[in-house]
Amino acid sequence: MMARGASKPAAKAATKASLHLRIDFGGGRSIGPGKIRLLELIIQTGSISAAGRALAMSYRQAWLLVDELNRMFREPVVTAQTGGGGGGGTVVTETGNGVVRLYREMERRAHGASTPDIRSLARLLAAPGRKPARQARSSSVR
Repeated sequence: MMARGASKPAAKAATKASLHLRIDFGGGRSIGPGKIRLLELIIQTGSISAAGRALAMSYRQAWLLVDELNRMFREPVVTAQTGGGGGGGTVVTETGNGVVRLYREMERRAHGASTPDIRSLARLLAAPGRKPARQARSSSVR
């Protein structure tokens, strides 16, 4: 019974652990959780500025990320929509929705495949606030 209790902190640590997926395409082009979340918030709000505010970033920073995404793919992922009572807004295109969908599916599969290993790593963690054990000095290393 004691062995079970001893593993509970590790199990709690595993539930707090998270896996983040970043895809580097080369040439400085990458997508990760931040850009994908920005696209999701643009879908929800219809606004780059509202999406940026929700992520605590300036409009300029959000716009630069959108511009980077639009340049990265063959088709734009975000376009401006004119007209309407509010004067228009921003729309995530079919390509942009596909990027979000594919990324979230890869993330889901990676998380599922990695969960047992994350739990195993969590069992090896020191307790929070505990100083790591001192490494023994080898006589051959100077």
